Amino acid sequence: MKLKTIIISLLLAIACGTARADYTPSPQVRQSQKEFASDRFGIFIHWGIYSLFAQGEWFLNYGVRDDEYSKAARAFYPIDFSAREWIDAIKDSGARYITFTTRHHDGFSMFRTAESDYNIVDGTPFRRDILRELSDECQRQGIKLHLYYSQLDWHRTDYPMGRTGHETRRDSTKADWTAYYGFMNRQLTELLTNYGPIRAIWFDGYWDHDQDSVPFDWQLSGQYDLIHRLQPGCMVANNHHEDLKEGEDIQIFERDVPGENTAGYSTQQMADAVPLETCQTMNGMWGYKVRDTDYKSSKELIRLLMRCSGMGANLLLNIGPQPDGQLPAVSLDRLKEIGAWLRANGETIYGTQAGDISPQPWGATTRKGDRLFVFLFPEKAGGELRLPLRCKVRSAVEFSSRQKLPVSRDRKSGETVISLPYRASDPSVSNPAFIIELQTKP
Repeated sequence: MKLKTIIISLLLAIACGTARADYTPSPQVRQSQKEFASDRFGIFIHWGIYSLFAQGEWFLNYGVRDDEYSKAARAFYPIDFSAREWIDAIKDSGARYITFTTRHHDGFSMFRTAESDYNIVDGTPFRRDILRELSDECQRQGIKLHLYYSQLDWHRTDYPMGRTGHETRRDSTKADWTAYYGFMNRQLTELLTNYGPIRAIWFDGYWDHDQDSVPFDWQLSGQYDLIHRLQPGCMVANNHHEDLKEGEDIQIFERDVPGENTAGYSTQQMADAVPLETCQTMNGMWGYKVRDTDYKSSKELIRLLMRCSGMGANLLLNIGPQPDGQLPAVSLDRLKEIGAWLRANGETIYGTQAGDISPQPWGATTRKGDRLFVFLFPEKAGGELRLPLRCKVRSAVEFSSRQKLPVSRDRKSGETVISLPYRASDPSVSNPAFIIELQTKP
């Protein structure tokens, strides 16, 4: 290793320090957590040069040589990209924040960086700083900005190879963790210094070394401490699929509502003291894949938002933009339909806490003070709804019409019984759930 690299790495290590074992979020982070938990809905953006191949964001891992793949940067010219159009559509959907992929596993940076010319400004004919434009537009429209950052890299030779990216033909003998760790921290410093207020850094890739015979030390504590010092209100999240670690401010659940594990990624224990977030795709892939047209319906997505909120979690819903810079038409349709529903019913989602009853096959619940909102999926409705509530119910109304609903308590079972109108059985797309508002007391 060169002396200069050693000196820089040592200085970075000293600057980063070691996060306290008794990590306590700063007042600024606490405020960010409070705002984040109230938002309930955000949009994930997976975009990079992989969109040119239209095979998803992991294309480089599927047997492609890195030296051939990286040539695609010279052809990346997203002529139709408009930060304003993106944020207009996202804001209209009712989403309160975005999480943008600044650098994915292929190692290409979607922002101007002094650390490598393999980036959107220096490495493509487009020569525009995508992240700068998005940051400016987010600030203009009041949308909070979170940044995705990959901890693994299939392009750089100094990244110690894990269990992925073995067919990229990189020279694994040049692995140098100290140099790579310094590179990451310098890029994080750029991101947190040059792009305005960033509410969260969203890490991914930790799992690349989860099969090592000797546990891999990612040196998370120093990196997390660096982030918290550069922007005291910036939260740290890590999609490592493990229990929450010191210094993390958000807990992530990939493709599952917290408490479920249908996708195989969510075996972690739910943390008590931090906000939760579920990330999920609109179709099957995160990055753009031209043949992946199996989009979830708006009703499915709205119900997913209800179920996440019912567990006290946010939904981070993904879009993979096209190589020309446009958001796919189906994605835009879904955003419009979700937005229309939230404009009418957002009071039952925004600023709520987990409901008294966790999500069930029939629906979900959320709470706001003494108001308990019950989302009943119409096809599951019968003549009555029986809820095992500990609280007392003063009254029940249908949320939108304010129609009063008969409510009683079954003395034998202790359940709250709500009589339902006939129209609750209508399973139309425009009615993802029949929403009941209960006024309660302890």
